[in-house]
Amino acid sequence: MEKTKTKKNTKKVEEVDKTKKEKTHPLIKGPRVTEKSAINAERGIYTFNVASVSTKNEIKKAIKLIYGVSPEKVAITQIAKKTVTRRGIVSTKQGGKKAVVHLKKGDKITFA
Repeated sequence: MEKTKTKKNTKKVEEVDKTKKEKTHPLIKGPRVTEKSAINAERGIYTFNVASVSTKNEIKKAIKLIYGVSPEKVAITQIAKKTVTRRGIVSTKQGGKKAVVHLKKGDKITFA
């Protein structure tokens, strides 16, 4: 009996490359997806949900590390806690912090 050699399946290797984890940072929870943020993204202004203990300088460093672009300006806004009622049960939405990041002209951030 003769043994035949077969080529390794290259599709599996490509799939592994696609499933690699993206760079993350503990201060940046993710992009804030709203209609307003989508409109601003076209002008180079991106909005992110961030940890409540983060500062502007820390956010600048994190954006540079994750996306490879250096922000010109970062604005932080506190999101207030809100009381909501659902089916007669009163509870509160947690609130948090959001960061608005302004990039230089020509720089872009792409989200997967």
